[in-house]
Amino acid sequence: MPLSCASRFVLPPDTPRVARQLLLGAMIMLLAACASAPHRRESTYKASHSALADLPARAPSAASAGEANDILFRAIALVGTPYHWGGNTPAGGFDCSGLIDYIYRTAAGIKLPRTSNEMASMDARKVRRMTQLASGDLVFFDIDGSISHVGVYVGKGRFVHAPNSGGTVRLDDIDGPYWGDHFAYGKRVLD
Repeated sequence: MPLSCASRFVLPPDTPRVARQLLLGAMIMLLAACASAPHRRESTYKASHSALADLPARAPSAASAGEANDILFRAIALVGTPYHWGGNTPAGGFDCSGLIDYIYRTAAGIKLPRTSNEMASMDARKVRRMTQLASGDLVFFDIDGSISHVGVYVGKGRFVHAPNSGGTVRLDDIDGPYWGDHFAYGKRVLD
């Protein structure tokens, strides 16, 4: 007979004392399990801890708001794609500049230079403060004295990028302990 939390189970009086104690212990554990809260799987999403998370979302301009949305959706959809140095497709993986070029090319029809340093040298409006970034802006990071990393700002203090070998495309806080220390500036390509 199957047992449930509400089942009653009566042992015959001639059951040996040790067996009765073992069965009693099993019943107590079963009841305790029935009374405990169900186990929940831990989410892989981490809520933003960015100080910029409470700022209102900002589009680059009314004319380019649609392109910015297309870029954001494409960028978010690529989160989890493997990192691959020199990569520039979802099937082959991405490095940082390959990811950004792919996003802009496929979502907005804009072809960008191949490296983060070349992207940083493009003729586009420079955004010096994180609080002035708009969704879709390129964000550049100075690591060891030169621009060597790029991502795309999605808003609310978060950006999408392909950070390192062995990793995947991910969403991070732009003002977090590492990236905040290395942020150089943004570039507004969509205006």
